[in-house]
Amino acid sequence: MLASLSVAWAVLQTGRFLLSPLLPDIIGALDITKATAGLALGAFQGVYALTQYPSGRFSDALTRAALLVPGFVTLVAAFAALWATTGYVGFLAAAVLLGVGKGLFAIPSRALLSDLFVERRGRAFGLYTAGTDVGGIAAAAIAFLVVGGGAALVPVGPVAAALDAAGWRAPFLPVAVTLALVGLLYVVWNRDTLALGRADVALLSTVRRLATTREQRETLVAYALFYFMVGAWINFLPTYLQEAKGFVSPVPELLFAVVFVVGVTAKPAAGTLSDRVPRRIVAVGGLALAAVALVAVSITESLVAVTAAIALFAAGYKTQFPVVDAIVLDAAPDANVGGDLGAARALFLGVGALGPVYMGVVSTALGYPTAFAGLVGCLVASAGIIAAGRRH
Repeated sequence: MLASLSVAWAVLQTGRFLLSPLLPDIIGALDITKATAGLALGAFQGVYALTQYPSGRFSDALTRAALLVPGFVTLVAAFAALWATTGYVGFLAAAVLLGVGKGLFAIPSRALLSDLFVERRGRAFGLYTAGTDVGGIAAAAIAFLVVGGGAALVPVGPVAAALDAAGWRAPFLPVAVTLALVGLLYVVWNRDTLALGRADVALLSTVRRLATTREQRETLVAYALFYFMVGAWINFLPTYLQEAKGFVSPVPELLFAVVFVVGVTAKPAAGTLSDRVPRRIVAVGGLALAAVALVAVSITESLVAVTAAIALFAAGYKTQFPVVDAIVLDAAPDANVGGDLGAARALFLGVGALGPVYMGVVSTALGYPTAFAGLVGCLVASAGIIAAGRRH
């Protein structure tokens, strides 16, 4: 089950991360601004955040499969809509639908792994969330082919012509088809019933439990700031590298892939380490490294220096994903595993949805250095809050 869910997550993330390296082409093709594009990506993140808690809570009250199967269906429809869209309204609608589908899948799949791997949650989440990085690498490679690199690699014949003619929409249809096939395999292998019915949302009691102690409240605030930074950074990285650093294709796509190449090993390593030493120590170390590296990304100009800074940044910030999930689930009661994780991630991702909006607006109005200064501040504040919580 770990393998099947990880593969599905990797395919889903491939499609989601295609939006980042293809964003300059999307902006040009749809004749929109960075701020308008940021609003669409923010809408995706916002809807994704809003579906976190109900999907988690309903998967506790019903079954995990009762949410995962509709999640697969919605994701297939969303990527098909991205492939078919011809204007901004269609792009926005597809982004919103993608947020719903990803929200239906993300929490029940994590909750199912939590049910199966009680003693090794950190390691299981490390392997599962590494699917994000596999997807990011695949997305960068696909984007490289779509934006012109493919025709250069295969300069003759019908393959070159097809790659040259492919627009930004082309990759989303194969993603939809692959997810449909993986979803069918999940249905065949699944042993849960597709139970339908009513469930008590119990939002207030979940929120009260999450905020019971000072340490838990500080964790929520710290990771809300972290996810804000992530939303701003990952959506605009290739665009930033083009506009601020002057790098031309395929360099931005390849540097985008570096983030995920590092994450493939950083996440499982951090998750495993957090099973052996206090998770907050791992978290603070990663956040501190990410803050220093992000400053280096902003002030360096040479390709070698920027590449090294991005790799160090990825090594720091990628450690957080398996660690934060494990921290939340360690404190969750067995009867509300999905609900607690869903409510926490709803907060994280809700704040994170403002990230691309912030980056689009601030970089347009004040420039990238000012926008990056705010992101560094988020990382420093997050590390400080978690370190203080560790002392308490």
